[in-house]
Amino acid sequence: RICRHIAREPYTGIFRRGNYRDHHSHYFRNLYTNESADRRNAICKFTRFSNVSQLQSPLRLYSVNSKGKDSSKCKVPGTTKSVDECIPQKVTGPSNPSQRINASKSASSVPPGKTPCENIDMMKDTPQPDCPYDSGPPSKKYIKHIVGGILLLLTSVLAGSSSRGYVDGDHKLSALDLCSKELRRPRVIPKIPASSSDIPKEIPYLLIGGGTASFAAFRAIKSSDPKAKVLVVNNDGYYPYMRPPLSKEMWFNDNPEATSKLVFKQWNGSERSLFYEPDDFYVDCNKLLDQPNGGVAVARGWTIKKLDIYGKKAILEDDTEISYEKCLIATGATPQNLPVFEEASDVIKEKVTLYRGIFDFEELYDIIQNGATSIAIVGGGFLGSELACALARQIRMSNLEDFDHVFESGNMGKVLPEYLSTWTTKKVQNEGVIVVNNTEVEEVEMGKKKLILSLSNGEKVIADQVVVAVGVKPNTDLAESSGLEVDPEYGGFLVNAELMARTNLWMAGDCTCFYDIKLGRRRVEHHDHAVVSGRLAGENMTGAGKPYLHQSMFWSDLGPDVGYEAIGIVDSSLPTVGVFCKATEKDTPKAVVAATDEGNRATTEANNNAEPVSPATSTPDMPKTGEDYGKGVVFYLREDSVVGIVMWNVFNRMSVARQVLKDERKYADLNEVAKLFNIHEQ
Repeated sequence: RICRHIAREPYTGIFRRGNYRDHHSHYFRNLYTNESADRRNAICKFTRFSNVSQLQSPLRLYSVNSKGKDSSKCKVPGTTKSVDECIPQKVTGPSNPSQRINASKSASSVPPGKTPCENIDMMKDTPQPDCPYDSGPPSKKYIKHIVGGILLLLTSVLAGSSSRGYVDGDHKLSALDLCSKELRRPRVIPKIPASSSDIPKEIPYLLIGGGTASFAAFRAIKSSDPKAKVLVVNNDGYYPYMRPPLSKEMWFNDNPEATSKLVFKQWNGSERSLFYEPDDFYVDCNKLLDQPNGGVAVARGWTIKKLDIYGKKAILEDDTEISYEKCLIATGATPQNLPVFEEASDVIKEKVTLYRGIFDFEELYDIIQNGATSIAIVGGGFLGSELACALARQIRMSNLEDFDHVFESGNMGKVLPEYLSTWTTKKVQNEGVIVVNNTEVEEVEMGKKKLILSLSNGEKVIADQVVVAVGVKPNTDLAESSGLEVDPEYGGFLVNAELMARTNLWMAGDCTCFYDIKLGRRRVEHHDHAVVSGRLAGENMTGAGKPYLHQSMFWSDLGPDVGYEAIGIVDSSLPTVGVFCKATEKDTPKAVVAATDEGNRATTEANNNAEPVSPATSTPDMPKTGEDYGKGVVFYLREDSVVGIVMWNVFNRMSVARQVLKDERKYADLNEVAKLFNIHEQ
């Protein structure tokens, strides 16, 4: 509508959307003319740019046990958490205006008599309190298309037609079709600073990667060495930010302006920014070495292509060398795709999103706001499940009342026991989700406007956009160029129990395969692990020499009313024992946040030192089978010993769970053990 309103006569130029995210010109609106009949209306094309990294082969991402036995089936799926060291702040006001990147104002781009468009910088009003959060969906070796199922959020727009099995016919593309088809394009990430000459050539601490693990590491370094000078090189282009709200709270915003500023509301209504720190926390790269009290600088949009480990040098993409004393690699992970989409035509790829970061959220949000009526989510793990519930609500908020949604073969079926997975799926169905059991995407083709997904069960699903959420693979590109070892079974850089790969070189986060002194070699993608491993690596970089002893936890929320926390080896293929009771109003994620004012439950659990409670003198009525699993504890067993625990709508008891796992005992009656978690409290 904007394009047609502006272009009342032939016009050529570039219109840029507000620079919402720290200098990133994500969107360009190109108005152009041609010789067709549409010339007077000036067809509106939208273009978006992105940096797409080189894809690697899927890797197995889990561990063997401490006895050396193969436990590749015992996966330790993870989800999103946040840095537990940050003191949460409420949004109190705008941060300093962000630096702008001026659009070209060349005379050739503006016709005579026309006023150049003024740049809009909305980032200047963005509150950015200090708080933590992140996302790390579980990863797995996928065979062919997808083992499990498909999530589909689908809004019917044709009266009387079924949302599944309906196939669009071909038609001639109109101007609006072109707008829709070309809404997405790879983004160009600006380099900040623009020249490598402004990046320090010698630095005491060099951190490669700018995610949660790196953030936790430089906080630990500054805690041990307050005057430390830390340089972070991050090719993502953003300051460190939290990922978990991107699949949950950000979609529950009822204020579009807050969403555009990347501010979200916790379940209790308090506001937070996605970014861990405000912009003015960081030092400019060219001023870092001059700071008498040290500081942290982030070179955004830059990539380290190689390490000279023995010479202690990092080589940038333009061959500039950076000498360091201590180095951390925390390069994170990249979303996986499926062959059926990878091998598709460019027209189809335009409608496929690999969901992980801010860019992907903004893209999907804009697609919905620009009129998309159906979103298919492929993958039913943590990320896919959370997105399905969140998008269901978003579609309702958009007043699109007639909608259907499709899910996989049981919600989080690779983690939860079958009965709980089935119950959870029914719970999600209440949000408008249809379940498609045990199916694969076998083929994808383009209809007149929408994608047609052909499933292995014979059904066809129609969608405006497909979101692929089938796990991630570690970013280990530096391994080959730098002579580093990658674990052949689980993937990730190979490190010891102190997270050290070589002398003066540490690793942390999703990209690391470490040695767990209890469970053996592992690679973990939980946010809590990113926090703990980053902090441990930072401490060891300052001389602590500590081994990795922490059992990381993870959590997932399906909206404000259903959530769980887990620890250890949590795999639905293991024998399980579950003990459940009826829940009360306080047994929800929303109630926990209301009580603690902390949406990051990794922080909540880290600050909670609850002791096991005394066994209840009386036991409330237990739920009938299949009736309700309001709250409870699920124990995962290996050789009759508890190796994993899921606390279902039971919060602030992680210290108890860790103690149960630490004891490595075989329990005759797990009902008595469940009482330690206070599940019978009314």
